[in-house]
Amino acid sequence: MIVDKFPDRIIEIDQKQYLYFGGTAYLGLPTNTAFQELVVQNILNWGTTYGSSRTANIQLKAYDEGENFLASHIGSEKAVTVSSGMLAGKLVIDLMKRQTDCFFHLNDTHNAIQTENSFPVFLNGKLNDRLLDSKPEKVTILTDGVPSFETKPVDLSFLEKISKNKEITLIIDESHSLGITGKNGSGIYSLIQFPVKRKIMVSSLGKAFGLTGGVIAGDSEFINQIKEQETFTSAAGMNPAFVQTLSEAKEIYQVQHQKLLDNLNYIDSILDKNNNVKFDKTYPLIYLLSNELVEKLQQENIIIASFRYKKEADPLNRIVITANHLKEDLDKLVGVLNKK
Repeated sequence: MIVDKFPDRIIEIDQKQYLYFGGTAYLGLPTNTAFQELVVQNILNWGTTYGSSRTANIQLKAYDEGENFLASHIGSEKAVTVSSGMLAGKLVIDLMKRQTDCFFHLNDTHNAIQTENSFPVFLNGKLNDRLLDSKPEKVTILTDGVPSFETKPVDLSFLEKISKNKEITLIIDESHSLGITGKNGSGIYSLIQFPVKRKIMVSSLGKAFGLTGGVIAGDSEFINQIKEQETFTSAAGMNPAFVQTLSEAKEIYQVQHQKLLDNLNYIDSILDKNNNVKFDKTYPLIYLLSNELVEKLQQENIIIASFRYKKEADPLNRIVITANHLKEDLDKLVGVLNKK
């Protein structure tokens, strides 16, 4: 389906309007007037793009202000922005390949933090024996903040069971939790208190935060190492107008985050428990386990997100709730889901 206007809560297809519960604009920022005005003003100041290296002799104040905001919001010592969430993940993985003995991954992590020769954390429902043996080595654990097809943050309690002879680095992709979970949408990074030597967060900013770019957050030493990588120094940075907007939109984020929470609480109050529906009031995705429900929604002029992560996989059908959905939208959606 091709559309010629940003799909917010309403989407128009072939001159017909549908309610739209898809995309990843969880805070509804791309069409938020106050947010748009900030972006426009910053484009007038910083231009439409800045193609220079971040290490050039001219340094832009926008990066310091935006990255300081992100570090404070996430709860990390330091943060650095890059042009995409995918690049953020690849930069971190490339650096860790020189600092770790082996990688382990949880579930189907996003492609941004996948790497060859990575071992599964769990085998046949049990912690991988390689994480339990007495061999001293540096290991890196890769995981999404909220795994695909889940509605709650990843359970990291297994970290306590890993052998004390292992030096653990945790890399977590928060593209679908930053801006959503945690206090004011701070994500889960600051809440992780398990015994690891280092924790690193990567995330797209093009989802909840509504701006094309990515972020890497962690301790100052690691972020400084990222900035010294050739891939970082030879690439243009995130659009400075967007980075400046990050630091100036704090109040808008808080307002939109509360609207999102209010919508989720409202859905929780009216949605019947149903084995074909997977929902948690702390997370803005509703997974549908029935293709029949997808068809019923479309018959009621409701379009949801449906896509394949892999060419050969079955479509992933999910309802995306945003801060911009109105009570009447939610009533119509849940009315269909509650029909027996």
